[in-house]
Amino acid sequence: MGMHLIETNLFAAHWLTDWHNWGIIAQVALGLGMVIFVHELGHFLVAKACGVKCEKFYLGFDIFGLKLAKFRWGETEYGIGLLPLGGYVKMLGQEDNPAKAAEEFERARVAREAASGDTLPEGEAAADTSVFDPRSYLAKSVPKRMAIISAGVIMNVLFAFVVAFIAYDRGVKEAPCVVGSVIPGDPAWQAGLRPGDDIVQIRDIENPRFRDLKSRVVLGSNLDQGVKFYVRRPGETETRLFTLFPVKTGLAPRVGIQSASTRTLANPPLRSTAPLAGKDSPFKAGDVVESVAGVPVETNADIQKQLAMHPGPTTVTVLRKLDNDATEQLPIDLPGRPLKRLGLVMQTGPIISVQDESPAAKAGLQKGDILESIAGEPLGDPETLNVRLLAKAAQTVPVTIKRDDKSLELNVALREPYAIELPMIEREPLAISTMGAAIEVTNRVASVLPGGPAEKAGIKAGEEIVEAKIPTRKIKEGDDNDIKNDEISISFAADKPNWPVFALLLQEATFADTSVELKLADGRSVKVEPVTTDDWFADRGFRFEPLQVERRAGSMGEAVKLATTETIESVTQVYQFLSKIGTQISVKGMSGPLGILGVAHSSASRGLSDLLIFLGMLSANLAVLNFLPIPLLDGGHMVFLILEGLRGKPVSERIVVAFHYAGFLFIICLMGFVFLLDLNLIPRTP
Repeated sequence: MGMHLIETNLFAAHWLTDWHNWGIIAQVALGLGMVIFVHELGHFLVAKACGVKCEKFYLGFDIFGLKLAKFRWGETEYGIGLLPLGGYVKMLGQEDNPAKAAEEFERARVAREAASGDTLPEGEAAADTSVFDPRSYLAKSVPKRMAIISAGVIMNVLFAFVVAFIAYDRGVKEAPCVVGSVIPGDPAWQAGLRPGDDIVQIRDIENPRFRDLKSRVVLGSNLDQGVKFYVRRPGETETRLFTLFPVKTGLAPRVGIQSASTRTLANPPLRSTAPLAGKDSPFKAGDVVESVAGVPVETNADIQKQLAMHPGPTTVTVLRKLDNDATEQLPIDLPGRPLKRLGLVMQTGPIISVQDESPAAKAGLQKGDILESIAGEPLGDPETLNVRLLAKAAQTVPVTIKRDDKSLELNVALREPYAIELPMIEREPLAISTMGAAIEVTNRVASVLPGGPAEKAGIKAGEEIVEAKIPTRKIKEGDDNDIKNDEISISFAADKPNWPVFALLLQEATFADTSVELKLADGRSVKVEPVTTDDWFADRGFRFEPLQVERRAGSMGEAVKLATTETIESVTQVYQFLSKIGTQISVKGMSGPLGILGVAHSSASRGLSDLLIFLGMLSANLAVLNFLPIPLLDGGHMVFLILEGLRGKPVSERIVVAFHYAGFLFIICLMGFVFLLDLNLIPRTP
């Protein structure tokens, strides 16, 4: 759960029904079809070259005989099946359907008494391939059958290279390895990385891309020894070395770094629940933010800092391009965003993390300390703590803590916040930006505000909240009347301290005149209507274009080099991913056809080069997965061929059919599992 999920829930595109996206949909369909086509074309061409009769060549599966189109050319029927989950080449004597495998063996078997003198006992494999129809797959030598089986994989790798070559020749826009934000409490946050930091080297990779960061963390080895990041901070010439130790909770290891954005507003420029959002917003897509509160900004990190410093009403100046290609500067009054609350003050837990070289670290605060008061005032509501401490930024204040059941007073020199630090995912703590500490917020009610909605709902101090259901709305871009109601559910427990992310969802997901349903530990469910307060929520809901740089080959030789590197990385990363499943990566990190379609659509929306890079990666994935030693897949067939070559005779047909059934069952179960993941019927979060 976090901002990415909020964006998904609140701004899900209606791209399947919007005719404006039909061109992109056509590109995606054509691209995915090409990946399947080249794989099957490899099998087909080599089979033909080896003299094998190919009876069918299909994209998609004509399950129950259902197909979208077909035609016959020569001895082969070409068509498009109704089920778009792959494709196949039907060769005489080769059958992947275990229910028909034995029948196909018999169909390809032709008794040649003149050659063998004996008929082959039914159900046994033939050591002499002459008993088969000479144009059947089974009649060919082991090397020829190996060539036929491996041809699909080889074609997929070649396709990955070709599309990568075209993409880099055109120019590929990639996210540079610049820190956009850090997740409170995560390793990057604890080490002190901040928005705007330029990561110039990760381990042995110089000038890395942001996806190199993800692969080195998610798929890296020896993570317990840490990952070395060499960072250049804005305004500095020397690099800093940070050794980050990825956390291994959730779907995959992470260090908590998000990619960077530009100063240019995206489309739409604001999230739907933000102030000034909607069709009449004074902010327009393409506007470039020039200053915030009168302070010039050069990067998105500067924007974050100024918005964090000015959570109330302020002024944002944008540079807007006019129809005649001229530009104008427009100062826009940005209202404050009132904090939404339920009238609850939750109990704060211990400090979860202390940033290196932060005011908290320099003052001696430690993990496990419990904050009791700051500047002589009780800690109060953790949701309003950051805004309350802004007035004391750059001051040294006494902080009372409890450590080992003893009260201590430490002097902390508070700093100005350099970003709006929000919990991006579940189980993340609440960052106190002016101190550089992150605290746990529990699900136990410390107090109830008099006259507030929680008190009216009958909630009392000391009670525990175990679940919350938040009604949301999905608004189609450009049409405020196209609204779809939805709901987000989030649970709380001692091992799920999710109140900080719930407080964020309360701001981002709720709308007027709705109630949040809270379930209490005693079994009661109550509805509480959020109310706005005099406190401010710093994040104004701006949406910015991602920061990207173009990598374009300057020559054919460079394009070949880049394409080769891209293809090798795509192939090896699949193996690395598979080797980490169940240990370093959760099985819930996999995606099925719907997930692939979503990524393909997103890539196509960014341009043809992005789609080509994705298709190359997908083709490499298909090559590797197809060559795994699983019956029914090309790799499974290759295993049987290797055994046949070593033994001098084929593996028994009964054994082959039995393994085909096992492979079929495994693949069906796997497909069902990833489909359920895609449909969120199996939650990805633990």
